[in-house]
Amino acid sequence: MKRKLEGKIALITGGTTGIGLATAELFHAEGAQVIVTGKNAQTLEVARRSLRGIAEVVKSDSGDAAEIGALFAGVGKDHGGLDVLFLNAGIVRNASILAMSEAEFDEVFRVNVKGPWLALKAAIPLLRRGGAVVLNASINARLGMPGTSAYAASKAALRSLARTAASELAEQGVRVNAISPGPTDSGIIEKIHSPEGAAAAHRALLARIPQRRLASTGEIARVVLFLASDDSSFMTGEEVVVDGGMTRV
Repeated sequence: MKRKLEGKIALITGGTTGIGLATAELFHAEGAQVIVTGKNAQTLEVARRSLRGIAEVVKSDSGDAAEIGALFAGVGKDHGGLDVLFLNAGIVRNASILAMSEAEFDEVFRVNVKGPWLALKAAIPLLRRGGAVVLNASINARLGMPGTSAYAASKAALRSLARTAASELAEQGVRVNAISPGPTDSGIIEKIHSPEGAAAAHRALLARIPQRRLASTGEIARVVLFLASDDSSFMTGEEVVVDGGMTRV
């Protein structure tokens, strides 16, 4: 049986850990030639080992205009074009509106909104007809959870960007969709909380999810694959929520 991304060139921003890493592995298994980006030296080195023979790992700051430009120039030079773009890179900074600094707010929007916008801008000349773009949004854009003002707003902006880009790229034959994951066992909770705080956050989330568990990164990756492949060929401008029923039941 033909693999879903056979012969495709796929780029995943923030692909060295979590959802991005799981998606890189799945895209490779489905026949794609995969490029992933990251900027943390430690995770880049780990990814280069774990993704050897699976994906090309490139150091690139997903919120830096010069590095984004160089990244896509390299893709154009080395591969001649691009078929799949998963704009996955993002950061979380949690604090109340009162407590959050202007610098923290700006950093969230630099990486989570400006970065994907710049990447999309640079990718448009490279995207081949029949190509697909997937933006990683979040159910946080819908929830109004305390402490998430910058993060949630940035993800709402990504959802809006997906709609506009879908309209603008339709004539080019490129589809643009968004995925909005719910709580996922990607390590992000542990990254932003102390061990005690992470345990409390897990308990609070499980109480709100009808399936009483977090998503695995592989489960999210399979939905990204759906949006990136011809399985979703008549979908564009859409948002697919993957949250175990958290915002639906």
